[in-house]
Amino acid sequence: MTKLAVSLIVVIALGAGGYAGYRFAHHRMISAGAAPSPSAKAVSDTTKDGSGRQVLYWYDPMYPQQRFDKPGKSPFMDMQLVPKYAGEETDPGTVSISPRVTQNLGVRVAEARSGAIEERFEAVGAVAYNERSVVQLQSRAAGFVERLHARAPLDPVKKGAPLVEILYPEWAGAQEEFLLLARSGARELASAARQRLLLLGMSEAQITAVEREGKVRNRFTLTAPISGVIAELGVREGSSVMPGQTLFRLVDLSTVWVNAEVPEAHAARVQPGAPVRARVAGYPGEAFDGRVGAILPELNTATRTLRARIELANREARLKPGMYATLEFTGQRGRAVMLVPSEAVIRTGTRDVVVVALGDGRFRATEVEVGAEAGGQSEIRKGLKQGERVVLSGQFLIDSEASLSGTLARLGSAEPVPQATGHKGVGRVIGIDPKEGRVELDHEPIASMNWPAMRMGFLIQDKAQLAAIRPGDRVQFDLHAKPDQDGNYVISRIEKGR
Repeated sequence: MTKLAVSLIVVIALGAGGYAGYRFAHHRMISAGAAPSPSAKAVSDTTKDGSGRQVLYWYDPMYPQQRFDKPGKSPFMDMQLVPKYAGEETDPGTVSISPRVTQNLGVRVAEARSGAIEERFEAVGAVAYNERSVVQLQSRAAGFVERLHARAPLDPVKKGAPLVEILYPEWAGAQEEFLLLARSGARELASAARQRLLLLGMSEAQITAVEREGKVRNRFTLTAPISGVIAELGVREGSSVMPGQTLFRLVDLSTVWVNAEVPEAHAARVQPGAPVRARVAGYPGEAFDGRVGAILPELNTATRTLRARIELANREARLKPGMYATLEFTGQRGRAVMLVPSEAVIRTGTRDVVVVALGDGRFRATEVEVGAEAGGQSEIRKGLKQGERVVLSGQFLIDSEASLSGTLARLGSAEPVPQATGHKGVGRVIGIDPKEGRVELDHEPIASMNWPAMRMGFLIQDKAQLAAIRPGDRVQFDLHAKPDQDGNYVISRIEKGR
């Protein structure tokens, strides 16, 4: 026999032996994964770990129905088995996770504490004139504008500054009569003439000036009674004026209003006199402090908002009417309530849940009623007691474990929760045992079961389906929602992926 023939025979023999060993090892691995759970008698009652606690069995947290009588590496995932200790809580609402796993994942907890929450919320509004600081100047008699000192709307004016000079012809004759009667000594007639001047629109100061000077004055200068701006200018130089005609409308800008639109839901949290902080885009980083002046008794039915009138001090008239402002309302601190960090609350859409740390790696998901929230703290009205510890991070692991045992689904309900009829998944075939009707898959995450990607063995409901697949094939499969009585998950349909 030639050397070439001998070499070929050796290679073929080695290949056949290697394949046989591979098949034998696969069969052993699948069989080990599907081995039934050991009975309580198979586990030594004296088995203890380093802490001296009695261990009942070991299990994989991602495949908790499979139990092992000794520690080691899980055949399903790349992780160590977790011990189940004697005397641990068996309440179906409680889940247990290895303290080592929780430490590696950085699970943080915080105590529920009693405290007062300061309610804050924001609203928007527009700066407007303070209508309580508006002064309107009118003409009390017919006359003519001879000189106009303030010539344009929105011009600033100082208190006492001249605004306009007006000629009042009607006042001249009445002043002559008053002076004549005052010199004659007829007090009653002089008093009647003085009263006539008041009715014509002259002020006491103007009449006193005429009486002191002893001569007629038919031109008078109108001065600004306050400092501010001219909001309205009603006359021009050379024009005539009539009694009751508006000459000027002056506004004091030392304080301004912000008319804020407050959502109806926050109406009870806004009270007159409450402090408010305003910010405008024109002065970034700067805040203007004020107070709620009034809550107007009218609701905008289109926007479902109330109007709150905010009074702000306007230093150097920097806030201009028409500016938009963002307002921060600070509610009064109320009675003591139960508080937890807001990040501890899991909002599912139908209920609010927190995960309570019971100690020794045990956790319980608890439904709570959440109240106000501010400053990263949430008020808990029901569901927690002072001193209980809630999980702030790592809830995804606890949620996954709790979902496997149906904890979250059973919260707050004494009725049985309907289970899903099945789940779908995709994966790659690692090994097949047609005789036993088993297949080992490296499957992708199954979101409906909160399962991550992992390698796992399954039973096939119809063994005939295994004839169409081979190791290495990518497959699609349907999985029963619950394991069978031996703890094995059963695939109802499996076929090659498209």
